[in-house]
Amino acid sequence: MKQMKNIILTLAGVFCVLLSYGQNAKATTGTFALTNATIVTVTSDTIKNGTLIISDGKITDLGTVSAPAGANVIDCKGLFIFPGMIESGARLGLVEVGSDPRTRDYNEVGDIIPQMKALTAVNPNSVLIPVTRVSGVTTSLAVPTGGLFSGTAALINLHGYTPDQMYAGFEGVVLNFPITGKRGRWDRRSDEEIKKEAEKALEKLNEVWEKAEAYSKIDSTILAGKASSKLDYYPEMETLAPVVRGEKTLLVEVNAANDIKAAIEWVKDKNLKVIFTGMSEGWRLAEELAEANIPVITGPVLDIPNRDYDKYDRSYTNAGMMHQAGVKVAIRTNDAENVRNLPYNAGFAATYGLGKEEALKAITITPAQLFGVDDQLGSLEKGKSATLFITDGDPFEPKTQVKYVFINGWNIPMESRQTKLYDEFLDRSPGLKK
Repeated sequence: MKQMKNIILTLAGVFCVLLSYGQNAKATTGTFALTNATIVTVTSDTIKNGTLIISDGKITDLGTVSAPAGANVIDCKGLFIFPGMIESGARLGLVEVGSDPRTRDYNEVGDIIPQMKALTAVNPNSVLIPVTRVSGVTTSLAVPTGGLFSGTAALINLHGYTPDQMYAGFEGVVLNFPITGKRGRWDRRSDEEIKKEAEKALEKLNEVWEKAEAYSKIDSTILAGKASSKLDYYPEMETLAPVVRGEKTLLVEVNAANDIKAAIEWVKDKNLKVIFTGMSEGWRLAEELAEANIPVITGPVLDIPNRDYDKYDRSYTNAGMMHQAGVKVAIRTNDAENVRNLPYNAGFAATYGLGKEEALKAITITPAQLFGVDDQLGSLEKGKSATLFITDGDPFEPKTQVKYVFINGWNIPMESRQTKLYDEFLDRSPGLKK
């Protein structure tokens, strides 16, 4: 009996220790005055020695202004305020441990499943989210993968208890455009096999699209009150209908030059709201993309070239070459565990031709514009969401420290699994003696 009592007490003690260690600090809200800062607005002039006021989740004023009575004043002397960085395509929130299929929720069964919403699969309690947001990345596009139409991507802010609380106002259907080349160095298919599979995939795409167009016409007729009948439940076509009508964005994942060329031709005359993603060889068709007025999300920048004979820096120069041709370019990591490296992807693009100003836009205002949320995110302006971060230097430099992060006016605690581990082992106690 005494032994059982000791076991219970021991387990209770262990539980209390785990509970105290696992409890995260809570974000706080209210009125804040960020004073004496260099405010990098992105869309207008940089404000030196300025003040930014946060209240009710919004930026209520900025510039040479006074702190309102009762505000929580944060002295930002020597610090810089930037709009929160936007990751334009990742699996953050959809996977926890890449090697464990039980924690992967970004690749559903099926080839034509546009109705599968990434937002419903987002895990707000993912330990990867705090790791990411303390680096200044405040918003991320959660993207499903696999199949032809792999699902509907969702833009989320990296703070909230539920996916609905995190939702940042954009969803887009993902199309993986048929690949006409090898899928990688491991691909052992013959040229004939590759050609046949590509033709079959394109034929399937066109077949699905024709059905979606027909469904959209019937649906539009019913909505206009010109027909009294109802369509049978067909979630795939119901999801694609607004894409066909240009009401919802189509995210076309395409990378190789030949496939990009085919994709440009495929979307031509379809009157779509389209964004090309991936685009590792976008530089090869930069002029064609600009002429077609197709915006691009490219990345990762920190990657190797697609072809053995390409220059080592092709992945680094890709974004800059497309921008110089007149293409609107946003940058992504296409990652899950290391979305925090978004500023360094942008930094390499800046160094290799994109330029620092455009690289910053490529992870702030440009994706906000592409996703139709630039009235709230992407720049520091009066009336916009108070989603921003504060640093002691250039965010593209690894040595720079992020001091504060705000998401929708919430002052986010600067802790994550990694900071906790750092603190634990920096000041660890000796093990118990036997």
